[in-house]
Amino acid sequence: MPPDNWPPVTPLLTVDAVIRTPDGLVLVRRRHPPEGWALPGGFVEVGETVEAAVRREALEETGLAIDDLWLVGVYSDPERDRRFHTVSVVFGAVAHDRPRGGDDAVEAVAFPETELPEPVVFDHSRIIAEYLKLEKIR
Repeated sequence: MPPDNWPPVTPLLTVDAVIRTPDGLVLVRRRHPPEGWALPGGFVEVGETVEAAVRREALEETGLAIDDLWLVGVYSDPERDRRFHTVSVVFGAVAHDRPRGGDDAVEAVAFPETELPEPVVFDHSRIIAEYLKLEKIR
């Protein structure tokens, strides 16, 4: 018989994608607070792998089918999302089409990496900076 505190209360599992297209890196303008620009992503559903989740979220929010997935990192700072504690598995990916906003994204735009919009919410500026460093050595 499991203990009374089973299952344990844990952070929410999310995924994010840093998607490179011929026009630049894809960001979405959020439909819901906190307002601003963010990497496409969202919550992993029960029974879903993180790889399937990031492909689903990218397609829902940007209309892009993503390829060449690679792990950028796992981000777990309890302060990364002021609403609740999340842990995000972040993937780099490639897409060959132009993004379009959908689902939780008002719009999706590919920006040159030197011309990213403001504000970029959560810890996504840090993630993008780390992605750019890793991409050079990949």
